[in-house]
Amino acid sequence: MPQHFDDAPGLCHEPDAETQQYRLNHTMVRIKDPEKSLDFYTRALGMRLIRKLDFEDMQFTLYFLGYLPEGGESEVPSDPAARTTYNFGREALIELTHNWGDEKDPDKQFHNGNEEPKGYGHIGVAVPDVESACQRMETLGVPFQKRPNDGNMKGIAFVRDPDGYWVELFQPDSLAKMGRA
Repeated sequence: MPQHFDDAPGLCHEPDAETQQYRLNHTMVRIKDPEKSLDFYTRALGMRLIRKLDFEDMQFTLYFLGYLPEGGESEVPSDPAARTTYNFGREALIELTHNWGDEKDPDKQFHNGNEEPKGYGHIGVAVPDVESACQRMETLGVPFQKRPNDGNMKGIAFVRDPDGYWVELFQPDSLAKMGRA
């Protein structure tokens, strides 16, 4: 079985055996107001809160959100310690980090990575139907950065979360339909 499925400069073709069980678990973004952000990620995007961890001594909270397969609720342990282990053993979660008091600072804002200096770009969410998802986002009052028929990349959309982070909405076959597979 090949190590990689495409070729690009810089690829390591013989990674250390110990990395074979590594998994991408989560990516973290800072949030100003957990109530607004949790509403967006759970109501607009349909994610589930898997684990909330409060760190009172350092005055911050971590919210781990993601998707569960249909019927997957039964896999999530009710015991807090077991659920924490389950949380950190999964793939593809987003960690929202809230430093207590940020919601009270009218000047607090975070760099979304899409303005200069550019860096972090967006979160990608696969949806069954981009047009339908966008109609729903419109109904919910979610702000758009790009609608599916805007620009050169047709069939994908970008919405913004309450802190201005971009979330790409796409169908898994979007690039193949554009002939860019």
